[in-house]
Amino acid sequence: MRILVLGAGAVGGYFGARIHQASGDVTFMVRPVRVNHLATNGLKIFSPFGNVHFPPKIVSSPLSD
Repeated sequence: MRILVLGAGAVGGYFGARIHQASGDVTFMVRPVRVNHLATNGLKIFSPFGNVHFPPKIVSSPLSD
């Protein structure tokens, strides 16, 4: 199953990362200003339940802010 998560902030980033960690096919839709940051640094989750760091699949719309 392919999943699209709108945003990679606190909630979307956390749950999307956990789905990815469970071998889910997750893509994050983010604003254009976030694309470069995520592409360069990846998505990092620090949690008592285990840390996750990976290069996420991302899409963006040139029409969004």
